[in-house]
Amino acid sequence: MQVDTLILGAGAAGMMCAAQAGPSTLVIDHAKSPGEKIRISGGGRCNFTNMHTDPARFLGQNPHFHKSALSRYTQWDFLDLVDRHKIAWHEKTLGQLFCDDKATQIIEMLRAELTGAGAQLWLQTSLVGLTHDGTHFIADLDREGKRHRITARNLVLATGGKSIPKMGATGLAYDIARQFGHVLTETRPALVPLTFTDQRFAPLSGVATPVTASANGTEFEEAMLFTHRGLSGPAILQISSYWKDGDSVSLNLLPEHDLQGTLRTARTTQGKRNLTTTLAEVLPERLVAFLAGDLTLSGNVGDLSDKRIDDITDRLRNWTLTPSGSEGYRTAEVTLGGIATDRIDSKTMMSRDVPGLYMIGEAVDVTGWLGGYNFQWAWSSGVAAGRAILERG
Repeated sequence: MQVDTLILGAGAAGMMCAAQAGPSTLVIDHAKSPGEKIRISGGGRCNFTNMHTDPARFLGQNPHFHKSALSRYTQWDFLDLVDRHKIAWHEKTLGQLFCDDKATQIIEMLRAELTGAGAQLWLQTSLVGLTHDGTHFIADLDREGKRHRITARNLVLATGGKSIPKMGATGLAYDIARQFGHVLTETRPALVPLTFTDQRFAPLSGVATPVTASANGTEFEEAMLFTHRGLSGPAILQISSYWKDGDSVSLNLLPEHDLQGTLRTARTTQGKRNLTTTLAEVLPERLVAFLAGDLTLSGNVGDLSDKRIDDITDRLRNWTLTPSGSEGYRTAEVTLGGIATDRIDSKTMMSRDVPGLYMIGEAVDVTGWLGGYNFQWAWSSGVAAGRAILERG
């Protein structure tokens, strides 16, 4: 069987690419259903993009690589597609856009788009061999127990990274990229909870509080959640992309509160009140009890000196912790790093060394913030490759 384009991976990027690449396109995936990451995202409602998408909110060794694709297919372009398919949506916090109903609407939309473009979708299909004869890619596929040989002028790597292996993530795109001479940047789990081997926060499991989390010169002000194994919540998931093993994380537990003013006022008006009682009006009561021993939070507010108030405030604004590690790829929303971008054309997503080889989505060394940014990269890079394939003829 001969096709113009073979796309490996029926996820967000792969299906988006198929909708643009022309009628002689075959998309394959080993899963029973396409778009599994879409289906589980956003609590089943898919945080499909972010209104505040900006190149500065993406990480990669080349901070300029992703600018071209993101500027040529924007969040507004994808929102227009969603509206054309009459999918109701709403904005949550920080520009995050979700389906009103369910994430499967986005999958159905993408399937309709690729089918309308004349592409074929083969599910429960595995790649068992891949070569290149100088002009075409030759792929041996196993589909429902039968072997198929596909010849394609274009090959698109859209199988994602290593995050959430229970859904079938394998790093296949990395292996194929290396097969054709591309190199990888260091990969590690990102948008992932951080852990402590001593499970010190187990007594606080379930407690949430707003914080400013910072590591290696970057900070995020959002909610933090204590877990049996460590720290989670949006602030921690965000900072995990900037954290490396051995690094400390600094937490400001008072991101928007003037504790000094509160304690000085209480010293005058409620001097006989216990310090922990006053603090529990600012921070979760269980967290205050947990911190009481470490910070010597005892006595009455009326006995606090200005220096002691400043010291308590400073320590609550600069609570420094060194995580043992992270929850790893098992729960990571994305993989940081991937196929190095220096040998990929940023406009077309095509290899500079192997004509017809395209790399898109999470497989590439481009990682977005939490909140719909990684889906937007999937849409933008998929469209860039699909349009380039169509123009290549």
